[in-house]
Formats: sequence, C-alpha cells, structure tokens
Amino acid sequence: MSMLDTKAIKKDFPIFEHEKDLVYLDSAATSQTPQVVLDAMNGYYTSFRSNIHRGLYKMGEEASEAYESARASVARFIGAAPEEIVLTSGATASSNMLVRMLEESGSIFPRTPLGFQGESLEDEIVATVMEHHASLIPLQELAKREGLAIKLVPVGLAYGIDYDAAEKLITPKTKIVACVLASNVLGTINDVRRLADLAHKVGALMIVDATEAVGHIPVDVKKLGADFLYFSGHKMLGPTGIGVLYGRKDLLEALPPSVFGGGIVEKVTGESATWTSSPKRFEAGTPNIAGAIGLGAAVEYLGKVGVENIHAHVRELTSYAFEKLAQIPGIHVFAAPVEQNVGIISFTIDGLPAAATALQAGVHPHDLAQIAGDSNVAIRAGHHCAAPLMQTLGVPATARASFYLYNEKADIDALIEAIKKAQMMFAK
Repeated sequence: MSMLDTKAIKKDFPIFEHEKDLVYLDSAATSQTPQVVLDAMNGYYTSFRSNIHRGLYKMGEEASEAYESARASVARFIGAAPEEIVLTSGATASSNMLVRMLEESGSIFPRTPLGFQGESLEDEIVATVMEHHASLIPLQELAKREGLAIKLVPVGLAYGIDYDAAEKLITPKTKIVACVLASNVLGTINDVRRLADLAHKVGALMIVDATEAVGHIPVDVKKLGADFLYFSGHKMLGPTGIGVLYGRKDLLEALPPSVFGGGIVEKVTGESATWTSSPKRFEAGTPNIAGAIGLGAAVEYLGKVGVENIHAHVRELTSYAFEKLAQIPGIHVFAAPVEQNVGIISFTIDGLPAAATALQAGVHPHDLAQIAGDSNVAIRAGHHCAAPLMQTLGVPATARASFYLYNEKADIDALIEAIKKAQMMFAK
C-alpha cells in the first residue's frame, strides 16, 4: 500500500481546488505546483524584490541570500556542492550551454588551424536513441560543426538500453557519452553508472539528462558518475523558466562561459574581460530570481514528502495501470517494466476488434488525447520530442500517461474509461 496520503497532498496544490474534476496524467511534460512554491515566489515579489549580488541594502542582501540558499538546496538534493550548480532557464538551455562551453574551451576538441576538429576527424559522440531532442540536437549540431561522428545506442530488451551494443560503441575515439537517466517515452530508468564507467575508461565525458528523474527518483550525481547533469524545475513541482546544470567542480573551473554579460566578470577593459569564479561566471545578466527561489521551495517540499516514498507510490500506480491496460483489447504498450520505470507509460490503441475498419485504422493518439481531455483527463500525445525513438518503435506517435505524487488509482480508472470511449466512438 502507498505511503502517501494523496488526498492530503492534493490539498497542497491549488490547481486541484480550482479544477476539482481534473485528472492530471501529464507530469512528464509539466508537473503541478504546490502552494509553498507559489508562496516562496510571491514572498520575493512582495517583500524583497531586488537584484542579487549587487545591492548593499537589506532587500538586496535578502534576495541574494534566498537565491544562494536555493542553489544550496538543489545541490544537497542531488548530492553536489553549491559551486557545482549553475542555475539556467531550463534543461534545454543547460544542454545548449554545456555543448558550447565544451566546444569553446578546446579541452575536448583541441584547437587546430582548421578550428575545433578534435585530435582527428574520427572523434565520436555516443548517445542513446532514447534522448530527448533537447539533448540530441545540440550534440548533432556539435558533430556537424566539428566533423565528428555521432552514434546512437539502440534499445534492448524490456525497453532498456542495449548495454552490449553500448560497450562496443564506446571506444577510445569517443569524447562524449550522453544518456537520459529516465526516458520520457518509455519510463525506463537507465543504468547511467554502467555507461559512465565505460566512458571514463576511455577518457570520455559523461553527460546525463535527468529531467524526468530528479524529484521522481533518488538522484546522486556522484553515484551516477556524472561529469555533467541537467534538469528543469517545471517537471519537479517548481516553476517554469528555471533549470539546473550540474558540473563537476574541476571541470566547471576549467570551462569558459558561453553566454556573456554583466555579473560574470572579474575585470573588464576596452579590449577584453576575465571571468569570475564558477558557477557565477555562467550566470550572465539578471537571472530568474523568483524561479530559483521557487525551485528551492519545491526541493524542500519534495524532501519532506520523501522522493523514495514518491517513487514507491508511483510504482504502485504504474503496476495498476499496466494491469488495467492489459484488460483492454487492442492496446499496445511501450514502457519499461514497473521495477525499472519512473512512472511513464506510452501506448497506442486500435478500435474494437469487432470493427474491422476501426481495427485497421486504430485510434490516433491525438484523437484519444482530445477525447480524454473532453472528460478532463489530461494526457500527452505525439512523438514527445523523441523522434528517433519513435522511429525505432515503428510508430509515428503514442499516447502517454505519466504519474506523480498527487495521482491515485481513480485517475487511472478515468483514463481507462476514456480509452474505452474512444474505441467505441471510432467503431461507429
């Protein structure tokens, strides 16, 4: 039985008071926000709104303290040090920033008369076919600019990574290995440490997209063996427009900024500038101060509930969803088994078996999502910003249900009813 009191938890989220009949099964896209996060952000705006690290007055000092306290909270939450936490506008910004920082540093791809060509044109990047576009596309663009090969680790058994293939793909030519900690399509919790050990054995960097994992399962950057790791606040009860880039301290200290402006400099002349210490050198301009404070409050809230408790609760819901979906004819599930699943199930549905034409055409995921939405059941439909994975699965799109701490079995029952309704509609 779940250790969470979902009825009590829902009272912490104003959305469920405003939308009393809402069945929200789209937390993999964006989670809901508890009142404590809203209060923390509102407190900044109404009590000490000012810029940080500059104003030598009470409100300025209070804002700076709250911002840095949030950084420290995030660091503790993932087993890092505060100086290893760069606050960004989200996972996509973190990913792009990191790629540019590595490229411009020359530490991964040394400078040559022809630019950043690496030690040879045979240098490689290895990623998984599960990667979100926010991770994959910046790496693809890096590969294009620098004449590198990019190789994708395929999906193996039970919708996990093919680790045998990964071992063959990661070679002394590999400079970067990138892996999503939890797939936003399959829910698969990947063995990042296993890939990190392979990467470090050949001198490659390990980059982890933990966007679907942080706040959902326990995450410790040291145990993962991550050199860099990033995630967004809005999928873990925090506000939109805030994210995190973790980097190992020694690595961050060796990297230059990729976004330039005020607040990151040690000294500026008419011709050049030198940078301040990490992580402030990577936070040019006025940051999302309220967003950072909100993220800090979200982390504290998650810590009180207990991420282990959340994961256990979600596992129970995932198991129940598997059971209920298996009872419906025409369901095709694309998801990792419960014990390796972060709480995400993707699926497609056919029409009723008795209707031949409906069986051939099936029910498109977008149609299902709209029909479910009409019943106030919120799910996601599409390729989920993971087109290469969809190509591997052999489908153009899936419907996706994702579970979090405020969901209960009744939400899954409502989803099942929406699926049956869609099948009936398309059988006519």
